[in-house]
This record gives sequence, C-alpha cells and structure tokens, in this order.
Amino acid sequence: MRRRVLAIVILGMLGSAPALAMGYSPGKAASNSPRSSATNWEIATLAGRKAYEQGNYRAAEEFFLVALKDAETLNPQNDDLAASLDDIATLYSHEGKYDQAESFYESSLAIQEAILGEDYPGLAASLNNLASFYYSESNYARAEPLFQRALTLTEKAVGADNPELATDLNNLAALYHAEGRFPQAEAAYRRSLAISEKARGPDDPELATTLNNLALLLVDQGKYDEAEHLCQRSLEIRERALGPDGPDVASAFDGMGWVYEHEGKYVQAESAYEGALAIRQKVFGQDHPEVASTLSNLASVYTDLGKYEQAEVGYQRSLAIREKLHAPDDRRVASTLTSLGALYRREGKYAQAEPLYQRSLEIRERLLGPDHPDVPSGLNNLAVLYQAEGRYKEAEPLFRRALASDEKALGSEHPHVASSLNNLASLYVLEGRYRDAEPLLRRSLAIKEKALGPEHPDLSPTLGELARVNQETGRLGEAEALYQRALGISEKALGPQHPDVAVIVNNLASLYVREGEYNKAEPLYQRSLESTEKALGPEHPNVATCLDNLADLQLRLYKQVNVEPLYQRSLAIREKALGPTHPEVGLSLNNLGVLYTRPGSYARAEEFFRHALAILEKSPSRHAATVYENLSRLYAAQHKRRKSAEMEAKARAVEARFNQQPQM
Repeated sequence: MRRRVLAIVILGMLGSAPALAMGYSPGKAASNSPRSSATNWEIATLAGRKAYEQGNYRAAEEFFLVALKDAETLNPQNDDLAASLDDIATLYSHEGKYDQAESFYESSLAIQEAILGEDYPGLAASLNNLASFYYSESNYARAEPLFQRALTLTEKAVGADNPELATDLNNLAALYHAEGRFPQAEAAYRRSLAISEKARGPDDPELATTLNNLALLLVDQGKYDEAEHLCQRSLEIRERALGPDGPDVASAFDGMGWVYEHEGKYVQAESAYEGALAIRQKVFGQDHPEVASTLSNLASVYTDLGKYEQAEVGYQRSLAIREKLHAPDDRRVASTLTSLGALYRREGKYAQAEPLYQRSLEIRERLLGPDHPDVPSGLNNLAVLYQAEGRYKEAEPLFRRALASDEKALGSEHPHVASSLNNLASLYVLEGRYRDAEPLLRRSLAIKEKALGPEHPDLSPTLGELARVNQETGRLGEAEALYQRALGISEKALGPQHPDVAVIVNNLASLYVREGEYNKAEPLYQRSLESTEKALGPEHPNVATCLDNLADLQLRLYKQVNVEPLYQRSLAIREKALGPTHPEVGLSLNNLGVLYTRPGSYARAEEFFRHALAILEKSPSRHAATVYENLSRLYAAQHKRRKSAEMEAKARAVEARFNQQPQM
C-alpha cells in the first residue's frame, strides 16, 4: 500500500487549508454578549478568516488575536470567545503549533460545555473540531470518542435521517479509513451519502466531498472502477454548481488524479493534476499552500512517467512555497523533503537523497515524538535508500524499528504493519536469508487478506516476494502458483496493460528461465516489454530492465545477433533518463562487457567493465563485486592469473565492506 496520502476531507476541518470554527458563521455576533465593541470582534474575525483562506497566516494570527482580546474583555465564558479560540486553534494546527492548538480547542469546548451543558446538540461542532485535530495528529484513540459523541448528540437532536448527520458520519468514516477499518468506513460513508441524497437531491454540491472521500477509500480497497465513477460524479456536480474555476473543482480534479495514478493511467492523472494546478494558481496565486500540494501531486506522476527533471522542478517549487509559508520543521515541509528524496533515490542520486530523508525524519521525530504513526514511514524511506546502496546492515535496524512503531501505534493487524513486514522481508531476500524472510511474508499476506480481502492488488507484491523465496529455495511449483495468483489478482483489478502487471509477468518469465522453459519465458518477456512501453513510454528506465531480461534470454537461446541491440538500447535509455553516472548505467555497461567476453573481444569487454566499475565504485554499489568477478573471469580466460586473482580479491573486499556492521 502506498504511504503517500491524499487528504481525506473531514468536513469543516481537513484539506490543505482546514475550514475555520466549524459551527460558527463568519461574522456572527455574540447573541448573549451585548457590548459596544461587538463590531470590532466581527471585523477582526472576518479579516482573520479571509487572510487564512488566502494563505496569509501571519496576518490571520494578528487579526484572530485582536478578536480574542476583544472577546476576553467580557465575562470569561461567552460564545464569541469560544469561536475565537477555535479560529486560533485551527490556524495553529495548520502551522504545526500543535500543543497550542490542542489547548485552544480544549478551552473552546470547555467554555461551550459550561454555557450550554454537556448534552447540548450545538456542542457537536466543537467536538468535531477537537476530534479533527486529534485525527490530523493520528491520535485516533482520542479522536474516536469525540466523533462518536458528536454523532450521538446530532442524531438525538435531529433524527437519523437529517442531513446534519451526514457531516458527523463523514468524519467518523474518515477516522475508520485511517485506522484501516475499511468495512466500517464504507458503511458510514454510504449512510452519509444516502442521507444527503435523500434530503438535498443527487446534485447538491455538499455531496461532492463525501463522494470524493468514498472514492479514496475504494481506491485503498482496490475498487477502482467505482472510485473513478464517484470522482467523475463529484467533478460534474462541482463544475455545474461552482463553474469551472472554483477551488472545490480543483479538489475534484485531485481525486480524479489520485484514482488514475493508482490505476496506472499516468497520462490521465497528469492531466487531472494539471487542471487542479491551473485553477489554484488562478484563484490563489503562485505561493498558496494548496498550490504547493498540487505541485507535489503532479511531481509524483512525473516521477511515475520517468519525467525526472519536471518532477524535481515541481518538488523544489513545492518545498520553496512550504518553507516560505510554514516553519522549517513543519510536517508539510517534511513531506516534500521525503518526496524529493525519493525522486533522488530513484535517479540514483543517493548522496543527495540521504540528507533529505534524514532531515524529514528528524522533523517528524522532533515535532511528533518517536512513537508517532508518521515516523515509521520516514524510517522505512531511509532504510530503502540504504538497501539500494547495498548498506544492508544499516537498513535492517531501521526496518525493524519502523515495524515496531507501526505495531505500537496502529495495532498488529493494520495494513501498514503488513507493508513494514514486507520491507524487512525484502531486505532478507536480498541478503539470501530466505528462512528469515518467509514467516514475515506469510504474516504480511495474512494481514492483507484479512484487512483488504483475498483479491486486493496490494496482495500482489507480497505474493511476488513469497514466490521469489520459493524460487530461490528450489520450490519452483509453489513459486509458479504464487506468481500466477498475483498475476490473476492484478490483471483483474488493474487490467492486463498496467505496469504493475508487467512486473509480475516479468518475474514469472524469470521463473521459467530458472526452470529452463525458455519457450514459455520468451513471450512473457515480450509482453512485459510491450506493456511497459505502452504504459510508461519507450524511454522509461523500466523499459531498460525489460530489455536486459529479454537480452539475457536471447543469450541463453544462442541468439547473440539479437542481444547487442537490446543491451545498447537499454544503455541509451538509462544514460538519457538517469544520467551517465547512475548505478543502473553501470549495470548496462557490465552486461555489454559480459556479451563481448563471449566471442573473445577481450579488449572491448575490459573497456566496458572498467567503465562500469568507475560508476559503481563511486556510487558506491554492492554490484561492483559482480563486475570485479567478471573481470577476474575475463583475465582467467586470457591466462592472466595474477590479474584474475587481484580482481577476485577486490570482489571479496567489496562484499566484506558491505557486510561490515555499521558504527551506530
């Protein structure tokens, strides 16, 4: 399951800019607090809310503090004071001043309880505000009873079919979604939707938020067709009601982009996010926080498409906006740092990725504490980077800590725990520790099957890793059954041309190569190549991987005339997409060196091996050991025993360097 999250909108609270003071109308004068300065409170409150909506948080704070001071001149318990406390709390929460925000929310609720009594229906708004704050902090245990209490008060006051109840149901559903309680979340969203449709009709703009939220839940459940339909309906409702340039229309485009991205429809996702960006820049200007969010979404799709330069520009611009508008240790800054780090990791720019990952993790730990549910994703990201560099001994304790944190924060059966189990198991597979990996993968699979169902596409990566374990331990029949199950699930959920399906097809072909069934493997490698080219374009780095695999098979089939063009094209793709010093370029050069070794073109082979080493030693990469071993064989074939021994020693030294325990 992907850990990047598109904001589920808690009505009146979440999103890029949470709505202020849910339950209070802008400019509302205190009905029980007559005073000559009431107009001052109204003016300051309205001005603060306007500044907040424009992303001018410094001005918003100044106005809200003026309003608060004015409200405090009366008795210590009045509803204007509660409204001001709510406004400031929402602002502080958005700015990452969480301790202050919590205090203000609690004070506002206490005032209203004192004025109105604990069972007054009007308390639902403040209960939702405080619960929404806890939700945004991933403190679900404290949020749930508040959401439940708000729902109970509203239902008792207005009945089970009143549209006011839809808001509370939406909020509770969002909480269940975050906790991985998908059936409860879906039931609450659908009840909210049914109530609203019955009371307001099928085209009311207020339906659109719940439609979008339900669609995001369905994406996590792998129900892409219905999710796409709901997002399309949400978009049409908002365009009819608000015109083509309304900010809420941009949110509908976000939902469409999110669904398309998960479906592997990256070109459509790109178009949807570009639509959202155009609207937000037109409405809010270039430096608004919602513009920053959309830039990050768009950059994610550019990364999927292999458009790395455009992705970097998008992430850098998003980071600049967020650092300008928020504190340097804000969670949104940390999120963008993570995304930019992931891009650099994908490009093989490991030295640039590491400080971004480390800074992001430090922000989250300092701001939220080491046991917060947002921290494990930062640990996993840094561990994946170390794994890519071959720094397995440094990666393992991070993967283990992420798993322990997920279990502590979310419980042992949450899908995120399954993802952390998968990450640790994948490391063990790379290290050849198949006996350690298998129980982790089986536990991960059991969690996913229970939480998501036996046909969810998120099962496929776990099935694939489990198949690989069986393949490497000689249980080829079991491996094939697992690959076939993964393929069936993914084809059904995603369609036969999805790039994730192409990966499974490629892995199944590799199994057939292992079994010597080359006639079965070749059409699968061809299919994987064609699907990847169609989905991602002919110059995507994933295409290079497909070309390498097909070339390797051609070598085994002694069709050497077909091999060189495949390896050369792979090299050209990687040099163009990733740059001439990327580790994967080193792998392509090594492949060509192996190819030229066969017919006795030793000088040419050595040239490619030396070029590969220059890249891989600089990275540094564990794959350098493989190249040294190939050079050793090359020299041995020429009876250059001393040089052969030197290369073999260097291969062992590389392996030893990566196998050393890190200094921690």
